[in-house]
Amino acid sequence: MSISVYRNALTAFLGIYRNVLTAFLGIYRNVLTAFLGARRAALVLACVVATAPLQAEIIEQVLVKVNGDIVTKTDFEQRQVSALRSRPELASASASGTEVQKAIAEVTPDLILSAVDELLLVQRGRELGYTLGDEQFNSILAGIKKDNNLQDEQKFQEALKQEGITLADLRRNVEHSMLLNRVQQVDVMDKISVTEEESKAFYAEHKQQFTTPSELTLREILIEVPTSERGINVAQDDEIKAKAEDVRKRLLAGEPFPRMAAEFSSSPSKANGGLIGPINHDELAPAIQKLLDPLKVGDITEVIRTQRGYQILKIESRTETKIKSFEDARDEISRRVAEQKSRGEMQKYLDRLREQATIIWRNDELKKAYEQALTKRRQQAAQTVAAR
Repeated sequence: MSISVYRNALTAFLGIYRNVLTAFLGIYRNVLTAFLGARRAALVLACVVATAPLQAEIIEQVLVKVNGDIVTKTDFEQRQVSALRSRPELASASASGTEVQKAIAEVTPDLILSAVDELLLVQRGRELGYTLGDEQFNSILAGIKKDNNLQDEQKFQEALKQEGITLADLRRNVEHSMLLNRVQQVDVMDKISVTEEESKAFYAEHKQQFTTPSELTLREILIEVPTSERGINVAQDDEIKAKAEDVRKRLLAGEPFPRMAAEFSSSPSKANGGLIGPINHDELAPAIQKLLDPLKVGDITEVIRTQRGYQILKIESRTETKIKSFEDARDEISRRVAEQKSRGEMQKYLDRLREQATIIWRNDELKKAYEQALTKRRQQAAQTVAAR
């Protein structure tokens, strides 16, 4: 049962908040195996445990209590390993090396802040009376089984066992995600409104984001210059350039570009008459943009020296740059302004929940990491407000 399929099935039901959902779907064995393989995963986990400043040897250590709910050592290690897994540069790193330990130190502050935030939101959801009913859960469960071809109950139970989770674990994760989503929607998103003035100000400031860039469809002929271990033969280079100039003259005289491309081009596009594109204008190299911009549809460039040889381009078609009007972009603008406002409102909402909560730390180092991430978040929020 893959994390991606599980996430898709759940997202179809819940709609919003993929990031939070992903955090809850860290099925441990899959995370470890996908990160470095079963053998190295054990080393990564050992590294995580060694890095965390926990001394007592007990089955479950409580790192922090939030209004009576807890984050355990095991829970938090899962988050750390999941975060490491998202860093492809660590795939070949030594699990006990400084690179991995540095990565753990980098991700830990945000992870512990996120863990506490999620507990606060889940608790608020329960306070509001939200629950995951049997009918809802069974509907989600049926989708998971269908998507993974696990309608046979025995196969499904074997899959759960292989992933190292129980049906109760699965239901708890689904319910947590539902609570997170519902609280955000009801307590934050539903209370956000976007005025006409805010929409127009956003459009004026971000008009380029509502622009459809020009696209070009080109035809090309590339005549390759032979190379050897000694480099390029100057005489051959001159010969190929002269050949390219002759091809260009024939094109200007009216010979069909597709036929000339099929006969002379070294590019794979010769099979399609030299046709390439459509290409976003902004994705072209600046030198090519400068060369093509003055030309009209149907015009042919001068012979261009490239790394491989000599190239001739023809503009087959071109669409002009289009800017959406405010009216055409209104819905998208409103959505983006609402999303922007929701981030700030969500932080204010979490701050209020945090102020009302009783948070008891059992690990001083993680408390410091939490405070560090919280300070950073507030600074970023202040900078965002100042930039508006």
